[in-house]
Amino acid sequence: MSLLALSAPSLFAEEAPPVAENPELEKRVMRLSEELRCLVCQNQSLSDSNAVLAKDLRKQVREMIQDGKTDAQIRAYMVASYGDFILYDPPLQATTVVLWVGPFALLLIGAMLLSMYLKQRRRIVTDPTLSEDERERARALLAEARNSDQ
Repeated sequence: MSLLALSAPSLFAEEAPPVAENPELEKRVMRLSEELRCLVCQNQSLSDSNAVLAKDLRKQVREMIQDGKTDAQIRAYMVASYGDFILYDPPLQATTVVLWVGPFALLLIGAMLLSMYLKQRRRIVTDPTLSEDERERARALLAEARNSDQ
């Protein structure tokens, strides 16, 4: 029974990724994998992700490097296959301008709305001018309140 308990963790273990015979090739794979986004995780690079798709893409990058493709060719292939989203640093184009400008535009709009709100609030608090009719009604209400207290 104890032998079965000791062998159980090995049933769920995965095989370690192969170490490249060429360390330069592996460095290049890792560098490119850092520049590419995992399409499953979306907040991790290919090198950081343990998703099955990320492992497949790293393997594909490794194979393209072994086939003699340049880094630019590999990036171009990935963009052609998966779109600019796969790049952690997408180029500034008409299709990606929202990614670059969007956060700043939202910040600017938020600052403008906050400024307008604060000005309006300050104007209401600091401008207590009442018309003559409103003052007369306020006096009457105060007098009525005093009379009811006595």
